[in-house]
Amino acid sequence: MEFERINIIGVPVSICSPEQLDEAMLELLAMPGTKQIVFLSIWDLLKARGKSDYAKCIHNADLVLPVSKSILWGARILKKHIPFRHNPFTTMIDILSVLESHLKSLYLLGGRLETLRKAETNVRTTFPALKILGRHTGYYPKYTEDNIIEAIYKASPSLVLISEGIKEKDCWAYERRNQFSSSIFLYYRDAFGIFSERIKRIDEKTFDRGTEIFTEISRNPLKFFLLFPFLWYILILIWYRLFKK
Repeated sequence: MEFERINIIGVPVSICSPEQLDEAMLELLAMPGTKQIVFLSIWDLLKARGKSDYAKCIHNADLVLPVSKSILWGARILKKHIPFRHNPFTTMIDILSVLESHLKSLYLLGGRLETLRKAETNVRTTFPALKILGRHTGYYPKYTEDNIIEAIYKASPSLVLISEGIKEKDCWAYERRNQFSSSIFLYYRDAFGIFSERIKRIDEKTFDRGTEIFTEISRNPLKFFLLFPFLWYILILIWYRLFKK
């Protein structure tokens, strides 16, 4: 199965609805080697332009799922197929549900010890048929990384869920892709914080309205300055609409 993709200002974006997720996951599980699913925000999209390691990671990811309304708006401006906008937490739950229904396995990487323990307990309770093959905290010293990679390689879980405390974020799996056997990697910073009930997830209505940025600004006023890269995004869209075929 070829996952349909569109190109937004030089960055690939997958078109995958929740109804297609089951089939998409089974296709990924059947593929050999390291696979990757990425949640792409508008800020990530801007960061993925060019030839950086992050850009290479996004271009090589198997599923690039948009989470920002601005990406859908950009697709509409460029007269592309409109992708489905994914709520990261809801989509993560859907992915874990698919894995559980097919009796697959999971490895947890990230978070502080107490957060990770609570997250693992709640994942086991919510998805009792999903086998958790291992876990390791984030914020780890560099000398322990070889052991973490070896543990994931030997366990060969269906999915490695990566959360806070992993410095390279999405790029962690991409940069080490040749050191694993056959797993899907998904980075979601707030995953363990939400599972451990330390972080409150974004309200569904807020996400549906696309106003979650205002919640983030209320927590961190410096995010107000994201207005300037957003204006740059608008200018790039206009340039692509007028001059790019």
